Amino acid sequence: MADAKVIPFDDDHRSRGGAAQRPARRRSPGGRRQGAAQAAAVGEVQPLPGVASVREDDPVTGEDEQPQPQEQAGDGSGDGVGGLERRVASGLAFLRRRLTGDYEVDDFGYDEELTDQVLMSLLRPVYEKYFRVEVKGIENIPSEGGALIVANHSGTVPVDGLMMQVAVHDHHPADRHLRLLAADLVFVLPVVNELARKLGHTLACAEDAERLLAQGELVGVMPEGFKGIGKPFGERYKLQRFGRGGFVSTALRQRAPIIPCSIVGAEEIYPMIGNAKTLARLLGFPYFPLTPTFPWLGPLGAVPLPTKWTIQFGEPIPTDGYPPEAAEDPMLMFNLTDQVREQIQHTLYKLLVQRRSVFF
Repeated sequence: MADAKVIPFDDDHRSRGGAAQRPARRRSPGGRRQGAAQAAAVGEVQPLPGVASVREDDPVTGEDEQPQPQEQAGDGSGDGVGGLERRVASGLAFLRRRLTGDYEVDDFGYDEELTDQVLMSLLRPVYEKYFRVEVKGIENIPSEGGALIVANHSGTVPVDGLMMQVAVHDHHPADRHLRLLAADLVFVLPVVNELARKLGHTLACAEDAERLLAQGELVGVMPEGFKGIGKPFGERYKLQRFGRGGFVSTALRQRAPIIPCSIVGAEEIYPMIGNAKTLARLLGFPYFPLTPTFPWLGPLGAVPLPTKWTIQFGEPIPTDGYPPEAAEDPMLMFNLTDQVREQIQHTLYKLLVQRRSVFF
């Protein structure tokens, strides 16, 4: 690839090069406006083709409204070729770092570069085009510092956690990453284990959650666990038990706010109408779903239905006002757990009332 020609931007060059050399400059619209302003400041006149001269008192409509024909006469590849070259160079540099091992992962196996450049890019079309996720209340997530996001869990297959990760990363002004707490089963499945670690998932235990919160990370937890994603379709949007309130104890110890999150749309992607318990025991799964399409249609039946999703982040519940010993108070943990659960359930009902259709 030929090296790009560098043209010095000075008064001597302008006097020597004239208008014939200007098309070689590839500048953004903002750069062109800045150049016009500099020219006006020194009294420079930009000649137009076919016009001998331009009087200084002529009205100026701006370069954006009257683009120079030299720029339009090209093949349209100016900035496009430059952008393509930069993307290719960036991709080759990324591959070189992966092949040479010149990249970083944290103690949990989280690979931020791979997540941003590859994994999020793979999830984003599903998020934007297939499930058409609508996000509300993103301003309730702090721009910095640790926070615990608590969400309902559903869908037979835990796709909702991945969509919540994309929602936080793509919509939050600070481009924050959500670190999900996942069940043991995730980390014993081949391939899934590696991908989960790279995406920032870690084991759903108090020790890992506290370490992440202490580092100022956003931590996501779905306390319903398998009871939530494996419940029958007839019980959709009815929250299951939230465990023993361990997530509340973790938030209290780290004085991190708890942010309730309600997800509508995931319940219908795999309507679970049955559970093959014997097969589930043989495979070591908590359940084996039977849906209207799976396993009857084979691999085609594993394609989720294209439902319309809404993810709403509620107002934070602060925990920094409680004394340190509050994390050992079972009554307080029960009350806060119930408060979070009721807020998520109430928001689910409200979103369901507002929803026009499962698919639109």
